[in-house]
Amino acid sequence: MNTNEINQSGGKYGAGEIQVLEGLEAVRKRPGMYIGTTGSRGLHHLVYEIVDNGIDEALAGFCTKIEVDILPGDIIRVKDNGRGIPVGIHPTAGIPAVTVVFTVLHAGGKFGGSGYKVSGGLHGVGASVVNALSEWLEVEVCDGEKVYGQKFAGGNIVTDLKVIGESKEKGTTITFKADPEIFKETTVYDYEVLQTRLREQAFLNAGVRIILRDTRNADEPRSDDFHYSGGIKSFVEYIHKKRGLSVIHDDVISFSGKLPNDTASAEIAFQYNDSYNDLILSFANNIHTMDGGTHEDGFKRAFTRVINDYARKYNLLKENDKNFSGDDVREGLTAIISVKLQNAQFEGQTKTRLGNTEIKGLVDGILTDKFTNYLEENPTVGKAIVEKALAASRARDAAKKARDLVRRKSAMESASLPGKLADCQSKNAEETEIYIVEGDSAGGSAKSGRDRRFQAILPLWGKMLNVEKARLDKVYGNEKLMPIILALGCGIGEDFDINKLRYGKVIIMADADIDGSHIRTLLLTFFFRFMKPIVEQGHVYIAQPPLYRITKNKKHFYAFTDEERDKILVKLGGSNEIQRYKGLGEMDAEQLWETTMNPETRMMLKVSLEDAAAADETFTILMGDNVAPRREFIEQNAKYVKNLDV
Repeated sequence: MNTNEINQSGGKYGAGEIQVLEGLEAVRKRPGMYIGTTGSRGLHHLVYEIVDNGIDEALAGFCTKIEVDILPGDIIRVKDNGRGIPVGIHPTAGIPAVTVVFTVLHAGGKFGGSGYKVSGGLHGVGASVVNALSEWLEVEVCDGEKVYGQKFAGGNIVTDLKVIGESKEKGTTITFKADPEIFKETTVYDYEVLQTRLREQAFLNAGVRIILRDTRNADEPRSDDFHYSGGIKSFVEYIHKKRGLSVIHDDVISFSGKLPNDTASAEIAFQYNDSYNDLILSFANNIHTMDGGTHEDGFKRAFTRVINDYARKYNLLKENDKNFSGDDVREGLTAIISVKLQNAQFEGQTKTRLGNTEIKGLVDGILTDKFTNYLEENPTVGKAIVEKALAASRARDAAKKARDLVRRKSAMESASLPGKLADCQSKNAEETEIYIVEGDSAGGSAKSGRDRRFQAILPLWGKMLNVEKARLDKVYGNEKLMPIILALGCGIGEDFDINKLRYGKVIIMADADIDGSHIRTLLLTFFFRFMKPIVEQGHVYIAQPPLYRITKNKKHFYAFTDEERDKILVKLGGSNEIQRYKGLGEMDAEQLWETTMNPETRMMLKVSLEDAAAADETFTILMGDNVAPRREFIEQNAKYVKNLDV
C-alpha cells in the first residue's frame, strides 16, 4: 500500500482525494472576502481555519489531540495527530498534494470523494488563505515513516516539499506568522479569544483534547488543557457554573439522533436555571451559527409544542388558559444544539445561519419523540419546567397591562417625552445624539454646554433598576427607566422597533468612579436585555471625560489617563497647576463641551457586540446574585480594562 494513501473505514484519503477548483488569485488583494475582516477578528480566524482542519480529522475519526502554541513574536503553531496531509503527487496538478492544499484556493478533501463525511470548512479555503495572508508559513507532515517539510512566504513557494527526517508518528504541524502588511490594525493574538473558541471546540467534539499554550511572556506563561468526555452536556454545566446560576433540575437533559440515510446527525443538551434570560447556542459542523438557522428553528418550534402538549395533557394549563409562547417556555433555559451534516448550506459569507431544510425536521423529530418521553418519565422535572413557564407567562401578561397603561398615559399627556429631557432641534436621527447623564448638576452643565441643534440631554438621578434580576413587567412604569424608553422612542421587548429610534447616538455619560461605573453597567445591561439591536447596530457609546486638567500660563491641557498626564507634564516642564476631576459636576458648561461633548475633540468608546454569548455571560456575572463569579471576573479582568468591547 502507498504510504501516502490511507484507506480506513472504506474511505481513501490520498493525493487523489484533494480536489482543485481554482487558483489562489486575489486573496491578498481582497482578504476580507475570505476571512471577513483584516482586523482582530480576521487575525484570529487564521488560527481557527488551521485548527478546523484538525477538528475535521477528529470528525473523520483519525485525530485525538490538537496543540496550539502562541510563540514569541505572535507566531502560531498548530499540531495535530491526524493522518497528515497527503504528500503524494496530485493526479491533475502534477505537484505534491500538500503543496496544492497550501497554494491553490478551494483545494481540499472536502468537496467530494471519501476524504471527509462532514466538515466545518465549507469553502475549503483554510490552509491556502492562511498561507496567502501570512508573512511566512512552514508545514511539516508525518506519515508514520518519514517527516516532510515545505516553506512558503506570502503564499508563494520558498522551498519544495522534501524529506527532513523520520518518525513513527502521524500528523501535521503548521507554523505561521500573520502578515502585518495585511493585518495593519494588529498582529497580536488575544489569549482569551482563542481560549473561548478552543474550549468550545473541545465541548463540541467529545473526547478530543485541545491544548492551548502562550509563551510570549516567559515570566508569565499561560496554558489550558481542554478535554470533555461529556461533550455538550459538559458545555451546559460549564455555562451555569461560570455564571454562578442556580439550576431548577439537577440533570442536563440531552438527546441525539440522525437521518435514516446517515447524512446528518444532531445533539441537543439543555437545562433550566432560575434567571429570566435564555441562552441558546447553535452549531453546525462545529461552526457557531450566531444567527441561528433551520436547526434552531426546529428546536424552538418543537420545544414550545412539547411543553404545551405536556401541560395540557396533565391539566397544568387549564382549559381557559392560553398556550405558552416560545418566550414563556425558554425563560431561564440554557441550550446547546450541535448538528453535523454533509453539504452544509450556510447563508452569508460569514457562515452565521444554517439553511439546510432537512435539519429542521431532524431536530424537531428528536425533540418531539424523546423530550415527550422524558417528561412522561420525569414528572417532577416536567412540573418544575411548566411552573417556570407559568410564572413567565403571568409576568408577560402583567407587562402587557403595564405597557398598555403607559401608552394610555402617554396619549393623554400633552407630550409623551419625559419632562427632564432637553431635546435637540434636529429631527434627523442620522445626525442627532442623546446624552444620558448621571446627576442633575452634570445634567445642567451638559444642557448649557451642548450644541442644541443636534445634542439632546436626559439627566438621570438615583439608583436605577437592575434588570438582570427583574422581568419585563417591572421595567414598565419604573421611574428611572421609563424616561429613557420614552426619550429613545423605539420601545422595548416585543414592541421594539429600531426604525423608531429618535437618535443616531445614545451616549452614556457618568463619573469615572465606582458609582459611575455601576450606572454604566446598569444602563448597558438594560440596553442589552431589552433593546439589544441598538447595541448590535452600533448606536451605543460611552463618553470619556478627562481625569485631569493641567494649567500652565492660563492654557488648559486635558489628560484622560495617568500616563497621558505624565507625558503632558514632561512636555510642559516647570510648575503646573493640576486638577483631578472627581466627577462631571466639577466641570462648567464650557469645559464639559470642550472635553467630552465636542465631536471635534471628544473621546468616546463605541459599545459593540463582538460575541453575544460573551456579552450575555458578562452581564449575568456582573449583575447576578452570585458573588463568587463576580469577584473572580473582576480580579481577572481589572488589569486588562483599557477599552470596552462588550
